Amino acid sequence: MTTRAARVGFCAWIVALTALYYAFPGGHLYTWALIGYSSAAMVLLGAWLNRPQHRLPWYLIAAALAFFTTGDTWYNLIVAVGRTPRFPGLADLFYLLVYPLLTAGFLLFVRYRGTGSNRAALLDSLVPTVGLGLLSWVYWIAPFTRSHDLSLMEKLVSIGYPLGDVLALAMTLRMLTGPGRRPRALTAIGVAIVGLLVSDIFYGQSQLNSAWTLGGPVDFGWIVFYAVMGLTALMPSMRELSQEQPPQASSDMGTRRIVWMAAAALIAPVVLCIEWLHGREIEAARQGVVDAPVIAAAAALMFLLVLARVNGLAGAQRQARARERALRQAGAMLFSAATEQDAARAVRDAVATLMPEGKPYRLSLTGDAGDVEHVPGLRLITADSLPAGVPSHGFDHFLYATMPLPGTGRLGAGLLGGDGTVLREVLPSFEAYLTQIEVVMQRIGLTGEVNRRESEAYFRTLIQNATDVILIVGEDDLIRYASPSAAAVLGHPDLEGTPLSALIAVSHHEAMREILGGLRDGQSELDAPDLAVLRADGSLIQVECTGRDLRDDPTVRGVVLTVRDVTERRRLEKELSHLAFHDGLTGLANRVLFRNRLDEAFAAAAESGLTVGVLFVDLDDFKEVNDTLGHAVGDELLVAVGRRIDEIVGTSGTAARMGGDEFAVLVADDAEAVAARLVEALAVPVEVGDGLGGTHIVSGAASVGVAVNDAAESPTELLRHADLALYQAKGSDKGTWQRYQPELHTEMVQRLETRAALHEAIDDNQLRVMYQPIVDLRTGEMVAVESLVRWQHPARGLLGPYHFIEIAEESGAIVPIGGWVLREALAQFAAWKTADPRTTLRYVSVNVSARQFRTPGFVDQVRQAIAQAGARPEWLLLEITESLLLRDADQVAADLRTLRALGVRIAIDDFGTGYSSLSYLRQMPVDVLKVDKSFIDDILGSEQQRALVDAIVTLARNLDLAVVAEGIEDAGQRAALAGMDCPYGQGYLFSKPVWPDEIPALAHDAARLVSSPARG
Repeated sequence: MTTRAARVGFCAWIVALTALYYAFPGGHLYTWALIGYSSAAMVLLGAWLNRPQHRLPWYLIAAALAFFTTGDTWYNLIVAVGRTPRFPGLADLFYLLVYPLLTAGFLLFVRYRGTGSNRAALLDSLVPTVGLGLLSWVYWIAPFTRSHDLSLMEKLVSIGYPLGDVLALAMTLRMLTGPGRRPRALTAIGVAIVGLLVSDIFYGQSQLNSAWTLGGPVDFGWIVFYAVMGLTALMPSMRELSQEQPPQASSDMGTRRIVWMAAAALIAPVVLCIEWLHGREIEAARQGVVDAPVIAAAAALMFLLVLARVNGLAGAQRQARARERALRQAGAMLFSAATEQDAARAVRDAVATLMPEGKPYRLSLTGDAGDVEHVPGLRLITADSLPAGVPSHGFDHFLYATMPLPGTGRLGAGLLGGDGTVLREVLPSFEAYLTQIEVVMQRIGLTGEVNRRESEAYFRTLIQNATDVILIVGEDDLIRYASPSAAAVLGHPDLEGTPLSALIAVSHHEAMREILGGLRDGQSELDAPDLAVLRADGSLIQVECTGRDLRDDPTVRGVVLTVRDVTERRRLEKELSHLAFHDGLTGLANRVLFRNRLDEAFAAAAESGLTVGVLFVDLDDFKEVNDTLGHAVGDELLVAVGRRIDEIVGTSGTAARMGGDEFAVLVADDAEAVAARLVEALAVPVEVGDGLGGTHIVSGAASVGVAVNDAAESPTELLRHADLALYQAKGSDKGTWQRYQPELHTEMVQRLETRAALHEAIDDNQLRVMYQPIVDLRTGEMVAVESLVRWQHPARGLLGPYHFIEIAEESGAIVPIGGWVLREALAQFAAWKTADPRTTLRYVSVNVSARQFRTPGFVDQVRQAIAQAGARPEWLLLEITESLLLRDADQVAADLRTLRALGVRIAIDDFGTGYSSLSYLRQMPVDVLKVDKSFIDDILGSEQQRALVDAIVTLARNLDLAVVAEGIEDAGQRAALAGMDCPYGQGYLFSKPVWPDEIPALAHDAARLVSSPARG
């Protein structure tokens, strides 16, 4: 059961009971008990489903709810039998026990969340608690103490209720004012306590006025208390109430919290004013306000609490100012650093200054962070997140940052370990300091670079070896200097005195004049176009030109141009631009371009009222082409299919390859007609080459899903409709086209729900294993069993593999399911062997999907499962399908040989239904052939089928392979197979799949299995 289902069911249950409670007053005894006890049960169920880290608080809350309901039930029972409940009585004992249980549970939440030592949060909760406690005293508790109609015991019990409510409210406020994220479950607890408090207040007032009646509106607050507490335990966020929170610094106060505390602090003077206004004559007779001492004490206590809170804020402000001064001093020391070593010393001094005195810490700085990826900024991490190989030195929390250092590819790292709360407090200061460090390190790097560039030898070497061409052009546009690279780039070894225009193509002369004119006019940055330059051999190259006006420099006296050959780069940019919007294999538009055009067409159609259609085309059985003929043939098939689609669509639409063997078409005319033409054209087989000189005739048949914009509100929804229509076309009959129907969405949602529920089935142990006997056809002896997985669905009951195996294959859940079945079957078989060592059972057969077999480490998983079950390898037979042998044959064969060497046997399941090949029977390490049921069904009525099965049995016998015939349902089939010397069989003639505890009895009564009719 999921928590969501439990919440929905519980809400419906509470609503129904509440309606019955108010509609049928005579049934209060039962409906009220059902409301309360079901709430306590939901708390226990929530603790079991959500598995919080600590369950004790929830058990205490469940006990409190149970005691509350027990008290109500006892009270209602006495009223139901016509008697007047005693006060105080047994019900009051149950009632009063509720409050210490709730308080204990809430205290544990505060302790487990690690917020119990937060002084600021404690003060924030105490101020409103004292104010509300004062209200409780004046208007609730004090009237009981002054009542002349109540005995001492009655007064004590009456006072216990409001005191318990105030205590529960205080603990709720303590949890709500704690730092950190406030989970939804915590807010729900606050709502429940408010409901309890409101009903208790009205109940207390009605008790004073002797106006209490059962079944009135006051009861609704208690119903809210019961219902919300039960729902809280069913919320997934309830786990956070007992999880330790990360360190938080809570010295600041938000506006809402200040308003809340101010309102609470004003309760005492407001109460005093109300007392004076509404009872001046009485108070004058009493010579003063009777509750004045209590009001004065509460006002004084709240004043002291507010002062303590303000003092904490002032202390935090002083600390912030001190850190700011220390940060300025540290920045001054840092900016005076000239080398990396100086900067490291400044950082260590700054950390010693910024960290609070008496708080232990450890700082580590390294100039080589290894293979760590650079992430900008300062991070607060735990010991579990430390880079590999970095010791924690006993600290649980760290400030961690990386920074590029001067030089090529150097990365430094800093790690500061200390108390988590302290680190969080100083985090803003260190973030600001980190920015200063980055600036200083860049300055150090730039200083070093400038020093290197100022070397004359360095610049001479740079010019001589530069790949860019550097030209100095005079006022007459003649080249006065050309760097040596001009010979390689332009083909001219000597350009001195040559007009610059002689190098530039005639069509680009105007652009060249604009570049020179802009530089001479003082423009420091030019968005210059590429120029076409004529090389010495007559070829044209494309160059990028930048320049600087140095005519005033006496050493240059000209315009300096830097010319870079970008011919190849521009060609690559064009190719990359084309590849960014086109499929590299077929040349069709890709997903990005298709989506852009779809967005434009959809918007245009929405304005004009035209129709836009989207077709999804998916090749049928394309995977088999790849698996059997290779990816080279598959690629050729995709190219041929893309060409046919493009020919049909033409220029009136857009054809695109979306990935794999899926294509999409955007059309503006009759989408259904285009779909029909596509299906017809692609149904014609295609002749493709394999790249090795051979050719193959393969099928390009495809299924097509069609959707138009009349039923879609966005391009995304239109794509989803086309995808759903394709799903229907693939599921109903391949090689067809289907138009989107609204019911497709419901079907897909159901499939997704099954997929999600399947993952929950694995986690919640909803899977079961049944076993079908395998019988010796000659003797009737049961020699083995095949394990078959079933799903005990919480709502749909026991499901066979037809309902979920296909979805498990698609989602990848088949891997954990297969692993679980393997371990379960081995453990069960070992248990049978231990219980009866003389049993005739020799092995258990377990099916393995191709995806599970290809999972890395599968052989090790089998070895580990055998060891954990205490089984022997020869007790296990793994059933694989023929398709597994058609892909990655070398690796599959190696894994099969490893399993055989271990002692595990291998069987080919459903032999004859796939791509059967005699070669792999001889080459692959296989022990058993399982003949598919489709061959056995017509063995008595078809001579050809009988001859085929006989040939398979004979072939297997010649290859020393055992044969198991599947699906034997009557004695005639068994007799025919026995006559062919088929050694083993299984089917309903012998037994249907049964539960594990039925197998021993069947094994001891094998003769009855052969002679009796099919079981079930």
